[in-house]
Amino acid sequence: MAKRRKVLVLHGPNLNLLGTRQPEIYGRLTLEQINRKIRSLAKELGVEVEIRQSNSEGELVSWIQAAPKQFGALVINAAAYTHSSVALRDALTAVGLPAVEVHISNIHKREEFRKRSLIAEAVVGQIAGFGANSYLLGLRAAVEYL
Repeated sequence: MAKRRKVLVLHGPNLNLLGTRQPEIYGRLTLEQINRKIRSLAKELGVEVEIRQSNSEGELVSWIQAAPKQFGALVINAAAYTHSSVALRDALTAVGLPAVEVHISNIHKREEFRKRSLIAEAVVGQIAGFGANSYLLGLRAAVEYL
C-alpha cells in the first residue's frame, strides 16, 4: 500500500494500563481492544494503520521523525506528554505530516494543568472526551488528509 494511504497511530505513556487505570476516567477497554477497533475501522476506510505505544518521550519523537518515510498522516494520544513535551511539539512541526491529537477523556474538564496542550498548535485538530471513540474519530479525520 502506498505511503499516502498509511496512518501511524501513537499511544503515549501509561496507555498500556488502559482497562485497569482509573476506569472511571479512561473506561474499561484495554489498549489491545482499542487497537482492534482502530484496525477494524482502518480496514473499512481502506487504509493501513500501524499502531505503537511507548512510555518513552524520546521513542515517540523518533517515531514521529521517521513517519514521513512511510505514512501520510498521524493520530497521536500523547497522554501526559501532551501537557509537557516541547520535544513532541517540535517533532510534529518539523515533519509536517497532518496529525490529529486525540484524548480519551475531555482534557478541558480535568485538572488545570491538563487543559493546556503543548502539541495542539502542531496538529490539524484535537478530539477529546469521546472515550475510545476519540481514536476512531481521529482516524476518520486523519484519513481526510491522505
